[in-house]
Amino acid sequence: MKYNIDPELRPILDLLPPFDLKEPQVMRATMDAMVAPANAELDTSGLDITDHKAPGAAGDPEVPVRVYRPANAAGALPGLVYLHGGGFVFGNLESEHATCVALCRNLGIVVVSVDYRLSPETAFPGPLEDCYAALCWTHAQRDSLGIDPRRLGIMGQSAGGCLAAATALATRERSGPTLCYQFLSIPVLDDRLDTPSMITFTDTPIWHRPNAEHSWDFYLGDNYQRGADNVPALAAPAREQNLAGLPPTCITVMEFDPLRDEALIYGQRLLAAGVSTEIHCYPGTYHGSSMVVDAALSKRGVADMFTALARGLCVDPQ
Repeated sequence: MKYNIDPELRPILDLLPPFDLKEPQVMRATMDAMVAPANAELDTSGLDITDHKAPGAAGDPEVPVRVYRPANAAGALPGLVYLHGGGFVFGNLESEHATCVALCRNLGIVVVSVDYRLSPETAFPGPLEDCYAALCWTHAQRDSLGIDPRRLGIMGQSAGGCLAAATALATRERSGPTLCYQFLSIPVLDDRLDTPSMITFTDTPIWHRPNAEHSWDFYLGDNYQRGADNVPALAAPAREQNLAGLPPTCITVMEFDPLRDEALIYGQRLLAAGVSTEIHCYPGTYHGSSMVVDAALSKRGVADMFTALARGLCVDPQ
């Protein structure tokens, strides 16, 4: 094997379908088929799970959101706006259902999962505006949802990490709801694709440079060209010059992920800007390797995630 991938993370690679972003509809159908059986067997006991519609930005459609809350919980709880991954092209409320159930149950928090519009049908800024609208709705509905607004955070995975980082920038710029924390898991951040890992990892499992190129082209649409000087920071957060005033942050990266270096650089820049930042790089891993849930590295990553979120959201000890 070309890459020194952890032995526990290798066997699944022969079983996975091709991850090729050139055909969005095929990718969506493939992911839906993978997720459905697991969701059908998922234990959601002890949780109240409800679907809602948040008002979209002016002229935009409503944004579907799914709210997870511990049943019979008393008082205001920490809240977490959750943004799914999928290269801006696939993913939905179902794809992250199990993750949101685990976050709600293990941390005892309210999770608001956002079904933002996908590309290429909706290019930037549509998906970002959906995420910002969902954040504003969550804050506005804090009393009915039972959320403590002082403990409201945001989390995104992969492309959702890009949208989470961009939403944090947007709410800072627009004087919107205050975020106490952001968790950026294996985040997409930079359309320029010029880091060493992005240049080198052209054939890594699941995510590689060709997929990154398609992803950014779909997301930026006809208004912007990937790598051009005019791509705004709200599309590609790595382009933001001023990172001061952003919430405390945790960033996770995988060793054999083309996104690795842009995330590490962003974390270093946050630290330089005075933002308390925690960075985890997991050896022998690849983008999406956490789906091998029984692997020791995956278990370690989940434990680290819960620990960081509990600290960042000031979760009361159980």
